Amino acid sequence: MGLPRIPSYPMPVAEELPANRVSWTVDPARAVLLVHDLQNHFLDAFDAGAAPVPELLGQAAALGDAARAHGVPVVYSAQRGGQSPAERGLQQDFWGPGIPDDPRATAIAGAVAPVAGDTVLTKWKYSAFVRTELDRLLREQGRDQLVITGVYAHIGVQATACDAWMRDVQAFVVADAVADFGPQEHRAALEWIAGRCGVVTTTTAVLGMLAGE
Repeated sequence: MGLPRIPSYPMPVAEELPANRVSWTVDPARAVLLVHDLQNHFLDAFDAGAAPVPELLGQAAALGDAARAHGVPVVYSAQRGGQSPAERGLQQDFWGPGIPDDPRATAIAGAVAPVAGDTVLTKWKYSAFVRTELDRLLREQGRDQLVITGVYAHIGVQATACDAWMRDVQAFVVADAVADFGPQEHRAALEWIAGRCGVVTTTTAVLGMLAGE
């Protein structure tokens, strides 16, 4: 129970990505950037100085800066520390008590920390849509695209992308700005998303689309 210790592994590169079934492109007027669960508690499962963490944080930070520069809202999901068993629900059975009631553990990593104007949503389940204001935020702003970065690819990232699809929101999962328990889980998540519910892409590609290139 609880998180595993995650060994270092290289980020996937563009040539390794699965083929997408759809040809959606990111439109700054339609998109929201989601920084998914990049809290110290989840990142502590990795070696902070080894791949994929530096790439994960660097790419997510670059996407955040570009999103803000092009008028794309930046939204963070973050779980509360010290949740009760009732608040945890079935997550308690699979992952134990979750994040401790500790400010450092609950904090979003400094390299990608929110700035004025960003939105932070309290997240309760795998999907960032469940029991949050994410769907309402998208609808009120007339946006129907979600660009997803963060951890973990085969759990919350995949669940959120699938949930977006079920709400007719186009999901873009940035392959080199998400991380997972290992390369197998990372690759499997990307293959499932590309074949079932979203577009798998790269940081370079998204930056180009945001810039209109």
